[in-house]
Amino acid sequence: MPKKPSRHETDPGLDIGQVEVMSVTEELSRSYLDYAMSVIVARALPDLRDGLKPSQRRILVAMRDLNLSHRSKHRKCAKIAGDTSGNYHPHGEQVIYPTLVHMAQPFAMRYPLVDGQGNFGSIDGDEAAAMRYTEARLTAIAEEMLEDLEKETVDWIPNYDSTRQEPRVLPSKVPQLLMNGSVGIAVGMATNIPPHNLTELCDGLNHLVDNPEADVDELLQFVKGPDFPTAGLIYNTEDIRTAYATGRGKIVVRGRAIIEEGKRGSHIIISEIPFAVNKATLVEKIADLVKEKRIEGIADLRDESDRKGIRVVVELKATAYPTKILNQLYELTQLQSAFYVNMLALTKDLEPRILNLKELMRLFLEFRFEVVRRRTEYLLKKAEERAHVLQGLKIALDHIDAVISTIRASANREVARTNLITQFKLSEIQASAILEMRLAALAALERQRIEDELAEMLVSIAEYKAILADPGRIHAIMKEEFLAIKAKFGDARRTEIHQEGLGKFSAEDLIPDEETLITLTKSNYIKRLPVDTFRAQGRGGKGIVGMQTKEEDMVSELLTARTHDDVLFFTNRGRLFQTKVYELPMASRQAKGQALVNIVQIAPDEKVTAMITLKKGSRDKLKYFIMATEQGVIKKTEIEAYKNVRKSGIIAIRLQTGDELKWVKTSHGKDQVFMVSARGQAILFNEQDARPLGRSAAGVRGMKLRPTDRVMSMDVVGTEEKAQTDALIVLENGFGKRTKLDHFSEQGRGGIGIKVANVTAKTGQIIGMELVHNETSDLLLISDGGQMLRIPLKSIKRLGRDTQGVTIMRLKSGDKVASVALIEEEIIETPIPVESTKASATKPAISTVKAPAGKKAALATKKPAAEAAKATPAITVHKYKQNVSEE
Repeated sequence: MPKKPSRHETDPGLDIGQVEVMSVTEELSRSYLDYAMSVIVARALPDLRDGLKPSQRRILVAMRDLNLSHRSKHRKCAKIAGDTSGNYHPHGEQVIYPTLVHMAQPFAMRYPLVDGQGNFGSIDGDEAAAMRYTEARLTAIAEEMLEDLEKETVDWIPNYDSTRQEPRVLPSKVPQLLMNGSVGIAVGMATNIPPHNLTELCDGLNHLVDNPEADVDELLQFVKGPDFPTAGLIYNTEDIRTAYATGRGKIVVRGRAIIEEGKRGSHIIISEIPFAVNKATLVEKIADLVKEKRIEGIADLRDESDRKGIRVVVELKATAYPTKILNQLYELTQLQSAFYVNMLALTKDLEPRILNLKELMRLFLEFRFEVVRRRTEYLLKKAEERAHVLQGLKIALDHIDAVISTIRASANREVARTNLITQFKLSEIQASAILEMRLAALAALERQRIEDELAEMLVSIAEYKAILADPGRIHAIMKEEFLAIKAKFGDARRTEIHQEGLGKFSAEDLIPDEETLITLTKSNYIKRLPVDTFRAQGRGGKGIVGMQTKEEDMVSELLTARTHDDVLFFTNRGRLFQTKVYELPMASRQAKGQALVNIVQIAPDEKVTAMITLKKGSRDKLKYFIMATEQGVIKKTEIEAYKNVRKSGIIAIRLQTGDELKWVKTSHGKDQVFMVSARGQAILFNEQDARPLGRSAAGVRGMKLRPTDRVMSMDVVGTEEKAQTDALIVLENGFGKRTKLDHFSEQGRGGIGIKVANVTAKTGQIIGMELVHNETSDLLLISDGGQMLRIPLKSIKRLGRDTQGVTIMRLKSGDKVASVALIEEEIIETPIPVESTKASATKPAISTVKAPAGKKAALATKKPAAEAAKATPAITVHKYKQNVSEE
């Protein structure tokens, strides 16, 4: 199709000017790039030389024009914003005023550049008052950025309407870009530079002046890291080094919080928050988390902050765990946040670049070198001009009579100037100065003053030339200025830096590591409850109701552990399941608990028959699992073989038809195995008689049983502990005794054993056996009917092997003892303050746990756990610097 002619082609008389044909794509691309560069250069990004964006720079220049020094009276911000908009920044006062406010906020700027008077907003996000109500002036440190501006130290450019000149950059004496940092979003790029301590920066700059080849690691000895105006705590110096070496990185910052013990409970006091976090929003978030029940244990929340500082009080319930709640606050709120460093700035060629710490400091030093050089050149020029004038005045004074005669003989001023230049070989400047000289200069003292000033100017000229000829002299001046800035404005670091890092929060960080009691019924109902639920009673007591069970149910397993321990469930079918203690349901003393099938994936016809716990690190200390079945089979397998337990469980032992796995203990590889049958037989043999087998293998015979007998208990004891160990025997009708384990000689594996108790119809069969190592522990018994009794172990008599024992629990008619467990006390560990280099949580003064099989429990105190814990609080007032957890 032929192209349709345009109108100017058909009408030659139409004058439409010059027409240029171009691609729409190219035009849009060029226009967008122009816009992008305008945003990058003229609005969003700071210049690395003075560290300011154009709007900030123009505000400071406008305030200088108004003579608003730090000693002058404050002026209305409306006047400052108006002058800035009218003279330098034509984007409206409503755009300029927020920038002015930001430079006056002490929580936003590490070293504020504007001294505000009035309401300039708050850390809660409150907006500043209108500019007609607020006043401002420059701070002293801002004046250091403007000093020498009139000495031709920087280039000047026309303002937006070419009615005046404005500086392209300020001749800043301070490294503003690093000192106060900068945040800006441009087109396709952004900058986020943290503030720093001025004292550290001055020391680092002086070091770099003396050692130009110094690397980032060397500079980190002086510039430790960011120093935020809101203080806080920084973790992991390696993150700081990475950010400073590459110009990009992530730095984790935490607010400062302490735990205080009060009369009515504990309080978490927040006194510092991370940089750029809104305090009001933080408090609201905590309140929302409490309402949503994502954080439990907070009784009250108060913001008691005032002009003296931040103080947010989180009042806790008496039953709350302070460290747990504090860790939840760190994880779920901005009390812990990350500062993402992106050190992007404009170079002197207005090129945006990502720079590392050394490059930023080096380029600033180059800028300061240029400023000092240009200032010296300006001072030299002024000194030479003044010396030139003084030399002319001196010539005139030396020939004062002739000069007067020449002037008097001249017709007018212009002729007099020409005659002076011709007769005395003066310049026009000198001749004009002589003509303007007052008669007072003829006095002797005035004559001497001119001569002295001339001599002084000549010395200054020589000094300025020497400085310009020697770069080392310029470097020395720079160092002196940095030291003066440090002495005048330097202060102590606010943000605390910790070398160690913080890992991701795990469930253990949010759950207290405490003693707990675990019960498991034969119908596989499980629960946990505080270990001090049951107080110690005298021997022969009736006990208290421990739990409500179904008529056909009874308690089969009872042990104590810590909430962070692993709990392993071995089933009657020889399978193993694993979970954490804290994942077990917490219930009241009388509650039935929760069906275990809801926690681990056991089959409907499968029952958990053995339950043990493994403490943190115990897998490295212990070596084997010793398993025993009801038919007397024993199996030894390395614990490492059961390291990876699937949710669906794994095979622990292969069983013969009709046999069931009942007991599992841990050993070190050289211990002895003690097995007891229901009808009163017992055998003690060395575990080395049973060779280690694979995880899914069957076992070997451990004890030979009579046709009507079955194994009732199995335990493991160390050979060196045998002499100090008793065998505690409990019979189903409430009888019990202790017998020295020395009464049992070691036999070969697979024997029928010897008598351990005189089993009669009165005593009933043996229901449980425990190996005990001291008399200060307690024995906890539970009956089929759900009665529980806790008695001191020392109240149970020590008797011989072939005896019935004594009554230790009086039972109701038809009731029988179902299960027993020992509660033994551990050594008190000295609390380790978190102030140390490696943070650790303080441990409770007394903890009660069931001692591992085959181990002797050491005792540090005879106080009951609750009483000792009350006497020595587990939580002391200290500052938290790590993911803390109660232990």
